[in-house]
Amino acid sequence: MFRPKLSVITVVYNNVRDIERTLLSVINQTYDNLEYIVIDGQSTDGTLDIIHRHEGRITKLISEKDQGIYDAMNKGLALATGDYVLFMNSGDEIYSKETVANVFATADNADIYYGETEMIDSNGNSLGRRRHEAPEQFTWRDFKYGMSISHQAIYIKKSLTQPYNSQYQLSADIDWILQAAKKARHIVNVHAYVAKYLVGGMSKKKHRQSLLERFSIMRKHYGLVPTAINHVIIAFKLGGYWLKHRRTND
Repeated sequence: MFRPKLSVITVVYNNVRDIERTLLSVINQTYDNLEYIVIDGQSTDGTLDIIHRHEGRITKLISEKDQGIYDAMNKGLALATGDYVLFMNSGDEIYSKETVANVFATADNADIYYGETEMIDSNGNSLGRRRHEAPEQFTWRDFKYGMSISHQAIYIKKSLTQPYNSQYQLSADIDWILQAAKKARHIVNVHAYVAKYLVGGMSKKKHRQSLLERFSIMRKHYGLVPTAINHVIIAFKLGGYWLKHRRTND
């Protein structure tokens, strides 16, 4: 039976409202070959009190100042000892208690496992599937029209990963996934929802900066002219989705 060790990493800073949902979604997994790493940016709003309440189920906890979300993620990645890594940041959730077990039951020894993401609002209400549907067969080329798999819905073999690029403050996860996907040989679609994503993160609050970083990353991987053309297509698809649903769900 294929039972690899999974390192789940949560980074958080002053999010007392949402952190417990995330913690519970991880520590209540039926899959037991799992380590849980929590990186807190020295929260002052009560977040740490909630984390300490569940500390007996957390493998490693660090609470100290950091230089931003990807610095915190790199701290977690450096501590991870699992065969695979999954980032589940504060406010987001593993989809169900059986999700991790079901992911690894899909196939043995894949380089990457991925699935669909459900969007939720600040009250935990479902907003449906992400606008970007996960591709049937994912390769690194599939991000050319946008991030078709969310960061919370992809399990990557740790040996394929590298630290997040600190030159990006908001979109380094796109580059990180693409770098790993280029090395991957066996990528498995689990054909199920695997994560819940809380809308309105930092990339939404600093949308212009996020878009500029995304363009720079895609230019690096796909070339300038294709990226410019693809962004016209992205804008057209986004406009159509907005007219139909009155939200972007991305």
